[in-house]
Amino acid sequence: MNIWKPLFLLALSAGCSAAAVMGQTRPLTLQEALQTGLKNYQSIKAKENYAKAATENISAVKREYLPDLNLAAQNSYGTVNGENGPTWGYKGWTTGASGPAMPSQNWNAAFGGLYLANISWDVITFGRQHAKVLAAKEQLNTNQADLEQEKFEQQVRIAGAYLNLLAAQRLRGSMESNLKRAEDLRHLIVSRALNGLTAGVDSSIANAEVSKAQLTLIDAVNYENAQRNKLAEMMDVPDQDFTLDTTFVTKIPNQLLETVSAQDAVSLKAQPLLRLFGSRISLSEASQQLLSKNAMPRLSFMGVMQTRGSGFDYDYGVANPSHFSQGYWSGVKPQVANYLVGLNLSWTVTDLWRTHAQVARQHYTTEGLKNEYNQTYNRLQHQLQLSEQQIENAVKKYREAPIGLKAASDAFLQKSTLYENGLSNIADLAQALYNINRAETDRDIAYNGVWQAILYKSATVGDLQLFLNQL
Repeated sequence: MNIWKPLFLLALSAGCSAAAVMGQTRPLTLQEALQTGLKNYQSIKAKENYAKAATENISAVKREYLPDLNLAAQNSYGTVNGENGPTWGYKGWTTGASGPAMPSQNWNAAFGGLYLANISWDVITFGRQHAKVLAAKEQLNTNQADLEQEKFEQQVRIAGAYLNLLAAQRLRGSMESNLKRAEDLRHLIVSRALNGLTAGVDSSIANAEVSKAQLTLIDAVNYENAQRNKLAEMMDVPDQDFTLDTTFVTKIPNQLLETVSAQDAVSLKAQPLLRLFGSRISLSEASQQLLSKNAMPRLSFMGVMQTRGSGFDYDYGVANPSHFSQGYWSGVKPQVANYLVGLNLSWTVTDLWRTHAQVARQHYTTEGLKNEYNQTYNRLQHQLQLSEQQIENAVKKYREAPIGLKAASDAFLQKSTLYENGLSNIADLAQALYNINRAETDRDIAYNGVWQAILYKSATVGDLQLFLNQL
C-alpha cells in the first residue's frame, strides 16, 4: 500500500507575492496562494504581454490605411547627354538625365536639384483593409482568451498543490504517531522479554515494526517535501515550510450536497478552454476572409508636386552647347514646378487563382479547429459526469473513515491489552498496529478527498468559484 502517491493529482498551475508568504506568522490561506501565483507566475506575465502586443497590432493595422506621404530633396551633378531610343529600367535600376540628343559625346556638366512631395493612398481596397482590422481584433480576442485560460489553469494547479501538501502534512503526522506507537510497543515487548514473560523473538519483531515505521515516515517526509516544492513552484516563491489552512482536512462544506451534487445541468460554454478554442476558430475564419479579399482590386489616389532646378539653360543644345553654368546655386535653385494628380485602378487577375488555394487551406484549418473544439467539449462532458461520481464516492469515504478508525482503535487497544496480559501473540498485535495506521491514513485523506473532488469538478466546469464558495 503506497500511501505517499498523490491522492487526487490534478494536472493544472497559478500565485500572490513572495513577501506575503515568507516568514509566515499565520496560516497561508488558499486565496493568498492564488493571488501570489497570479502575480508572480512568468507564463501569465508573458501572455499578458502577448495580449498587449495584439492590442498595439490593431492600432498598427488601422494606421496602414493612412496615405503614404513622401518629401524628398536631391542635389546632383553630372552630364545630360541624351539619345533617342527606348529603354527599360529593370527593377528600377536606371537614372534620369534629361537633355537634348547631341551629335557626339561631351562632358559638359552642371548641378541640378529636385524637390518634391508626393502622396499615394489606396482609397478603396474592396474590403481588404476592413478584413485586416477584423483579423487583428480576433487575434487580440485569442490572446486574451489564452491569458484567461492560463490564469484559470494556474489557479487550479495551485489549489491542487495546496490540497496535496495539506494531505502530505497530515500523512506525515500519522506516520509520526505510528512510529511513536511502535516505539512504545517495542519498549513494552522488550521489557516483557527481559523478564521472561514473552519469547525473545517478539523483541526482533518489535524492532522490525519500529524500523518499518521509520521507513514509512521517511517516505512520508519525502512526499511532503515534493508537494511543498510543487506549491512553491506554482506560486513562484522560494521553497519554504508552509503553514496552511487546515479547514480542508478538518471539515467538508456544509452545503455540499445542495450546492455541488445538485448541479444537474452545468453549461460548459463558459469553460476557459472552450472559449480559447472558440476564439481560435473565429481567428481562423477572419484569416480566411482576409485571404479571400486579397483577390480584389484596389483604387489608389496619387498626387505629386515637384520643383526642379538645373545649371543647363533652356536653350542648351546643338546650337548653343556653351549655355550652361557650373555654379552650385545656379544649378540647385528652384526654377520650374509641376504637379500631377490621378486615380489608379489595379487588379492582379491571377490572384484569383492564387488566393483560391490559400482560402481552401485556411478553410480546412478552420474545420480542424472546430473538430478539436467538439472533441474537447465531449471530453469535458464525460469529465463532468466523472466529477459527480467522484464527489459522491468521496462523501461516502468521508462517512466511513471515522467508523473504520474507531474500530481499528478499539481493536488495537484490545490486542495490546491482551498481549500485555499474555493472552495474545505478537502477530495479532502487529496486525492491529497496521490496521490503526491504515485507518488513520484513511481518515486523513477523507476530508481532503472531498475537497479534491469538488476542485476537479470546478476545473471541468471552468468556474473556480464553485470550489471557493464552499470555504
